[in-house]
Amino acid sequence: MILPRPSGDSASAPRPALAPPAPPPAADLHAARARVAAGHTSATALLDDALARADDASGQAVFVRRFDAVARAQAAAVDALAAAGAPLPELAGLAVSVKDLFDVAGQPTTAGSRVLVDALPAVADAPAVARLRAAGAALVGHTGMTEFAFSGVGLNPHHGTPANPATLALDATPRIPGGSTSGGAASVALGAAWAALGSDTGGSLRIPAALQGLVGFKGTQRRVPRGGCIPLSPTLDTAGAITRSVRDAALLDALLAGDATAPAAVARAPVLARWRLALPTTLMLDALEPAVAAAFELALTRLRAAGAVIDEIVLPELDEIAAIHAGGSLAAAESWAWHRVRLAAREADYDPRVAARVRAGAAMSAADYLDLVAARRDWIVRVEAAVAGFDALLAPTVPMLAPAIDALADDAAFFRVNALLLRNPSAVNFLDGCALSLPCHAPGGWPVGLMVFAPALADARVLAIGAAIESALAAGFAREG
Repeated sequence: MILPRPSGDSASAPRPALAPPAPPPAADLHAARARVAAGHTSATALLDDALARADDASGQAVFVRRFDAVARAQAAAVDALAAAGAPLPELAGLAVSVKDLFDVAGQPTTAGSRVLVDALPAVADAPAVARLRAAGAALVGHTGMTEFAFSGVGLNPHHGTPANPATLALDATPRIPGGSTSGGAASVALGAAWAALGSDTGGSLRIPAALQGLVGFKGTQRRVPRGGCIPLSPTLDTAGAITRSVRDAALLDALLAGDATAPAAVARAPVLARWRLALPTTLMLDALEPAVAAAFELALTRLRAAGAVIDEIVLPELDEIAAIHAGGSLAAAESWAWHRVRLAAREADYDPRVAARVRAGAAMSAADYLDLVAARRDWIVRVEAAVAGFDALLAPTVPMLAPAIDALADDAAFFRVNALLLRNPSAVNFLDGCALSLPCHAPGGWPVGLMVFAPALADARVLAIGAAIESALAAGFAREG
């Protein structure tokens, strides 16, 4: 099922007010699966609810194509297992969305672009998709995204931009979803999916998670296969998921990486006092909007009250990032290599903002690229040494609340916001590290994300610390009513 394409530029067309979506019928994927396993509901009933939410007016532009029939068949198969008293697969026929960057057998993969409109259906699932399907996921559709994943804002002039579902309850202004996994995050916030498969090159899982009050986990890149996925920057691209809770993030990570370490670490319910945490005061606390600064500071206060040891540190290496990239970025160079022939033939079909960012790579020489690779390698070694005494680091995921979509019609405003959204999360990609964004705002407040991060292969520890933070924040808010 291919959804109709809106006409015109989604960043400039007037937007009607939308009603906020209703809460989904369970807190998270774990709770939904438990209801199916206990016979309190069926996978089919939960899928029907998810598909109805995808059809709602507030779900416009969340999906570029839907897989309803295949999803219904998977849910029915799980219900047959339940009726027979057989064990259920990990994802139990529950709705999971797939970013339009990953191959799904029998479907085209178009990366949110008109350039690939003639793409043939994939002959096989991408490995990440295959792992989710094998775990019993009801794959509900390809979600909208920034064209070719090249922006943290989430706008798409070809298929439309989904309005941020999490902010619709706070005001009627359609606000950015964050990108590039914009539709994936919106599918989870809307209740049209329990989890979303996406990618993260500079924050594309964590940015929309932060702006939509969700959990986004970017694991160590090498742990999850990226075959069958249209690349942006092969050096930085990471496959991962957006979910409604940290325990769901640990489960999806285990399925995607084929490593059950994280769910076991999260299930042990570690206490915060066990961990030594660092708060870099360099760069990542700059230019915070007041609401973000207030929510983040309150979260730190609650965590310290729960026993967390959080040391403020100066990490001057973070200030080096801009100078290291003065001659160009890995994403620009590597995307230019992939797109240069396509741009020459079909530049008129590209989002102009994406084309401009790709073309920046044309100015980089092979020497520039190799110098950047070497500088990154040296920078990683120095950062890892500087933070070796800490279990993880904390920062605001992004420094702002979600701005209105219409406020970014001007290129200058768009690129300013894009740079700010990418600033904190992209440092972790450059580090080749792992990072979790989880909500730290008060219930019913404007979404604000807190990022827990560490160097490579600390994935299970980051998720365990994230679970402890999630629990401590929830307890603090509950005490205050």
